[in-house]
Amino acid sequence: MCQHRTECPPADSADREAAVPVARHPEQGWSLLCNGVLLFDDTGELLPDGRVIAPRRSLLIAA
Repeated sequence: MCQHRTECPPADSADREAAVPVARHPEQGWSLLCNGVLLFDDTGELLPDGRVIAPRRSLLIAA
């Protein structure tokens, strides 16, 4: 349970990435958020229940 003054969004909410980081490992490319979500530098996520959220990829369009 989140103890922050403004409670962090739960792992199953759409704004889960807004949770406070409680551990950061930039050399390994990930952060652990207060809600238990592992957030990776490539925007992929691992939820506490084991579900994987694929990285969001931008489409590059050549002009």
